Amino acid sequence: MNNIELKKSLSNQIETRNIAIPETIGQFDSEHTEYIALVNNALELIHDNLKTQSLSFQLFDTVKSPSGGSTVFSVPGISGEEAEKELVGIILDYTTPRAYWDTPDPVEGTPPVCFSQDSVVSCDGKACSKCHYNDFGSKDGESQAKACKESVLILLLRPNNILPLLVRIPVTSKFRFLKYMMRLVSTMKSIHSVVTKITLEKATSKTGKPYALFHFEAVSVLSHKEAMQAKEYGKQLMEILNVSDVISELSSAD
Repeated sequence: MNNIELKKSLSNQIETRNIAIPETIGQFDSEHTEYIALVNNALELIHDNLKTQSLSFQLFDTVKSPSGGSTVFSVPGISGEEAEKELVGIILDYTTPRAYWDTPDPVEGTPPVCFSQDSVVSCDGKACSKCHYNDFGSKDGESQAKACKESVLILLLRPNNILPLLVRIPVTSKFRFLKYMMRLVSTMKSIHSVVTKITLEKATSKTGKPYALFHFEAVSVLSHKEAMQAKEYGKQLMEILNVSDVISELSSAD
């Protein structure tokens, strides 16, 4: 399929209101890609540097939803936090953690009483769908909020980076992310076969509190070879990470 046919196919099947199609959309050349982790032995480099130390999510840089309705990301860099309007990269994989605290205002860093790495089964083996804290309104009895905090955690591989950036998407944008995933499905595209751009939109809650909504946009399509490399790299990373430990840590109150 050439670029014109590809663009036409995407345009016909994706609602451009939520996934914008760029004027020029092409495929990457694996030999000249900016995604160096896919054409180099990244895992060997990680092993050489860490030696006997295990790889954990705590070693990855994390980007959270900004407060106060800000539409600018705060991204960790070698010189400190850097303000960025957008995040662009390949989504290698993602998980949908959730966590529950038995206090309405937990101290920062307090580990949750209960958590789940996939929002399906809790750490003690119980079904999340049958838990009272998963009910709408269980948080305070006045709003429709759930007592159990949901989120999406994605591994975003950016150009010229070996390790992915962890992007934590709050529950307010979880449906938007899943909707984006389904629109990729409708075009026969996997999450790791496209380059995704993430931006923020200012919104206001029913109580008048400003917050940021995440917006997801497919901006480029990878070649089949590079998509397979991205899929394999994401799989290898997830296999060597202790996901259950990680989700508990990343779900800590903040």
